[in-house]
Amino acid sequence: MSLDTLINRSFLTPRPSTEPSDACALVLMGGGARTAYEAGVLKAIAKMLAKEAPGSDGDPASFPFRWLFGTSAGALNASFLASRAHMGLPALGELASFWAKLQSHRVYKLEAPGWVRANRFLAGLTLARQVKRHRALLDTLPLVDTLHKAIDLTGVERSLQSGVIEVLGVTASSYTSGEHWTFCQTAPNHTVQPWRRPSRRASFQPITIEHLMASSSIPFLFPAVPLWVDGHKEYFGDGSMRQLSPLSPAIQFGARRILVIGVGQPQRTGRLPSISPEPTAGTIAGHAMASVFHDTVHHDVEQAQRVSATLEQLPPEVAAALPYHAVEVVSLQPSFSIDELARKHVADLPAATRNTLKGLGALETGAASGGSAASLASYLMFEPGFVQALIELGEHDAWHRQRELKALFQPT
Repeated sequence: MSLDTLINRSFLTPRPSTEPSDACALVLMGGGARTAYEAGVLKAIAKMLAKEAPGSDGDPASFPFRWLFGTSAGALNASFLASRAHMGLPALGELASFWAKLQSHRVYKLEAPGWVRANRFLAGLTLARQVKRHRALLDTLPLVDTLHKAIDLTGVERSLQSGVIEVLGVTASSYTSGEHWTFCQTAPNHTVQPWRRPSRRASFQPITIEHLMASSSIPFLFPAVPLWVDGHKEYFGDGSMRQLSPLSPAIQFGARRILVIGVGQPQRTGRLPSISPEPTAGTIAGHAMASVFHDTVHHDVEQAQRVSATLEQLPPEVAAALPYHAVEVVSLQPSFSIDELARKHVADLPAATRNTLKGLGALETGAASGGSAASLASYLMFEPGFVQALIELGEHDAWHRQRELKALFQPT
């Protein structure tokens, strides 16, 4: 959360007069298949809140988030929730059910014969043909079909019109202009205006499947997606690129309490080699992918907490005169290395994907891989075994932090 965001939000943007004091925002970060972890966290939260309010299932008022923002695959999760927010708490469990049924062939397609694993030249030739045909290494038409079936866009509008939620925000990065955009579909009574900051902009328009495909378009792997902004067409890719202030949109809409869930980790694996060998193609590919999804949320959360702590130390009469209020942020990240978890499930990858990665030398899992060769696979492995392990990890981490989470949703 930059100082620029604070100044503009505090002094230039009118605060919604109907803002509930107990409203909470949800910010979901990106990471391909890894974001199944977010579904596990939310599934556990639904169980926690249901225990505190028996009989609330099905009550739209029980839906715990007023603002929903997502990046990359996190945007798919946020949109799924927005389309079902009228269900109340069960919407959170529905997201986990969606992920549990997902498989890689419903997300992307890679046509490659088994012999591509023989050498890098054959694997490279196969991928070159893919790029020529689909403008990327993978064909993502299966994901388009999956999203059309899973996300009811009329449900998003119904949730907004009924006041269950106030905004659904989806982020994407423009290859054309280099700017990072937040596309917002809002409730009719909101008072926030589209903002423009250095390298960051907002546009208020209905969210479509094209927005979701753009936000989740992993560079090189998924093709760029055209969207119309300011009356002209620009090409967009994954929203994780150039995302400097993931909390900023929630702050712009007046959120005072924010739950942010990411899939980044300070250490990729718990089994580092005693001697650092020359990096393999798998190590380099994993490092490059981790750079694309570099989680900036740690810095943003730390800055928000620092500013909020400063505000709370001001004399009451001074704090009361300021239009900006302290923000409470709870951030969840995996407590166990997802790369290490992926290593155990590499065999679950579709044969064509696995063979091609092996042919490129990008799927070594031995000691020479430096413990990160499975990193690339972890973004592409939408298979039940790996997905279920991530959901369970998310549930475990949420229950471990249940005191903080309950305090966030039920402030005293």
